[in-house]
Amino acid sequence: MDLTHFKDGRPQMVDVSEKPATLRTATAEAFVELTEEAFLALEGGGVGKGDPLLVAQLAGILGAKRTADLIPLCHPLPLTGVEVRAELLREARRVRLEATVRTKAETGVEMEALTACAVAALTVYDMLKAASKGLTISGLRLLHKAGGKSGEWRREG
Repeated sequence: MDLTHFKDGRPQMVDVSEKPATLRTATAEAFVELTEEAFLALEGGGVGKGDPLLVAQLAGILGAKRTADLIPLCHPLPLTGVEVRAELLREARRVRLEATVRTKAETGVEMEALTACAVAALTVYDMLKAASKGLTISGLRLLHKAGGKSGEWRREG
């Protein structure tokens, strides 16, 4: 077990008090693979709870804002912007979710972007599960991050 972040055998948050606050951004994505039934329900507007894509965008924003409450050692950050996009990819019969999060802080917002996508994907699942339980959430990953000591990183391919 890596004890790097343990002090006297107890977990601790990384101390970022000496790091400068800089502009930081992160973008992540996730997918919800739809069954035929769920696809038809979504495309036909036959979902009783409302528009799953719109609700997923709102849920993703809320998820980004609550990341520190969900991930034990994440720092609570003053988010300056959160954008969540939900797109129905008809040909692939899936929903693509993308979140971009911005802050000016001492640490990055990768976890906030990933959490936004995860919560948005779970929301799509929740809203379409009456049509089909066979939905699959996949491809949760970081696409890009910028700012801080490590600079810019972009997923290739």
